Amino acid sequence: MNITFLYFNGCPNSEPTLENLKTALAELSLDADLSIIEVKDPQQAATLGFLGSPSILVEGRDLETGQPPAGSAFSCRIYEIEGRRTGRLPKEYIKARLSSLS
Repeated sequence: MNITFLYFNGCPNSEPTLENLKTALAELSLDADLSIIEVKDPQQAATLGFLGSPSILVEGRDLETGQPPAGSAFSCRIYEIEGRRTGRLPKEYIKARLSSLS
C-alpha cells in the first residue's frame, strides 16, 4: 500500500497527524510504503493535488474522501470529524479510513 503524507512547513497540525498516521499503521500491521512530502509553494500544491496541510493519500486517493484529489489548496486543511472541526486527524479516524480504503 502506498501512502503519501503531504504538509507544508509551519503547519501546527502536520507533526501530530503524522505521528497518528505512523501509530495507526503500526497498530493495523499494514505493509505500507510511506512517503512524506513537504509542499513548498502553490505551484507544487497544484501539481500534487495538495488539498491543504496535512493531507494523506492512500494509493493516490484522499484519506477523507476516498477519491483522487480534485483541485488544490496551499493552506491549512480543516476536517469535520464527528461534528467537530479540526486540523489534526485522530489516530482512530485514520485507522477507520485506512481499513475502509485498503
